[in-house]
Amino acid sequence: MRIDDFLSTIGVIKRRTVAKELADAGLILINGAKAKPSRDVQTQDRIFIKGKQQLELLVLAVPTGNVARANRADYFQLLSSPASFDEE
Repeated sequence: MRIDDFLSTIGVIKRRTVAKELADAGLILINGAKAKPSRDVQTQDRIFIKGKQQLELLVLAVPTGNVARANRADYFQLLSSPASFDEE
């Protein structure tokens, strides 16, 4: 599955077009290398999303189709996320 499709399917990014734009701008890394939107995702890949709200996640499984909202967390593990404003 393509990185832009994966990120939208698991709900990390709301729309595939936004994920594609981020990848085109060089803001998505897979295993430390810049990823084009068409780059395939594999299990155990580390995805880092740069930008205002940086995220790092580990791919646990690659979905073969649509994913129910309740099951999205089965496909990735969040490794790091932006600090909450309440933690200051």
